[in-house]
Amino acid sequence: MSLMQSDDNFYLIPQNNERTCFEGFINVHGQEHQFQISLPPGGTFSQASVQCDLSLQQMLQGYEAVIEKRLQQSQDLATFLLELKTIAESQAQKMHLIMLPPPSYYKQLLTEIEELDWKNVSYVDTSLQQLHLRAMDQGGREHILKIHISSEHPVERPICTVDLPIPFNISWSSQTGMLQFLYKQFQNMLETLQDFWNQLDEIDSKTWILEPENPIRGASKRRIALGNNSSVQIQVDPKNPRLPPECKLLGADHVINPLNSRIGEWNPEDSILNNLERVLNVQFPSPANSKKEDFNMECGICYAYRLEMEIPDKACDDQRCGQPFHQTCLYEWLRALPSSRQSFNTIFGECPYCNKPITVKMPS
Repeated sequence: MSLMQSDDNFYLIPQNNERTCFEGFINVHGQEHQFQISLPPGGTFSQASVQCDLSLQQMLQGYEAVIEKRLQQSQDLATFLLELKTIAESQAQKMHLIMLPPPSYYKQLLTEIEELDWKNVSYVDTSLQQLHLRAMDQGGREHILKIHISSEHPVERPICTVDLPIPFNISWSSQTGMLQFLYKQFQNMLETLQDFWNQLDEIDSKTWILEPENPIRGASKRRIALGNNSSVQIQVDPKNPRLPPECKLLGADHVINPLNSRIGEWNPEDSILNNLERVLNVQFPSPANSKKEDFNMECGICYAYRLEMEIPDKACDDQRCGQPFHQTCLYEWLRALPSSRQSFNTIFGECPYCNKPITVKMPS
């Protein structure tokens, strides 16, 4: 999962691997409002549904038809959110919804921040309603807790945004509703994820990661280069990082089939990297003995490595060829040829390079 951000206008985080659900905040005149965007499985962007917090709903009331039209016309999520921000800001000015909290709010918050220590504060806006707290974990990694504070603080629960692989469910009440208590919960959560990050840091530093391109702390999935246009994709359980991860070998059959046959026992006392190299009987290419460019093979159809969120993951099975392709590119290429045939969601045709048989499934 990766963070999407546009300056200080908005930021949102995908809530699933399919990227059909996003949650985040949009900045309206310095105040952030929570929203959620959901896409139906296999649906288009124009079919997305938008849910907002109560104050943002009030601003947009009566403009539902306009927003739906903007949703259908926008080419991507970022364009739509900027359109939404423009409408909300215009309405907020008309309705005079920009209100400052009472003086007691600022006195309460300044007292709590002093107790926290200002060195733990990485950002605070002029209204004291957006606060970013910094925390260092045992491995020396910096983490940021973004807090949207209500004008009813401490009675009303704050909204927290974090870059973690598991949900950050806070405990809050008007009696214990202090920033120091919230910060302590964040630190405790970081402690439980130390082994998870240690395992992935070792993989990130000693192998070539094809996806995600720039892993964030909340990402639990890695696609690791093996060589010969092949790779292994793993999904690590943040709560049990020593257990065998979900694994998927990607590449030409003549390369990955022998690897599948070598899989042995997993040792939970050993690291993920050592386990993978042992059970697959391979040594991963690393920055110490290779260059990443050696594994960034361009698609043989579009001549690009990255196609939006996709990298070449389908290769010709012929050992003398092995040319990689984007699944989408190969599917469209074969579908356009009269010699190709389709059975259910799979197309059978010929490799564009060597004319040997090749198959590809319909992109999901």
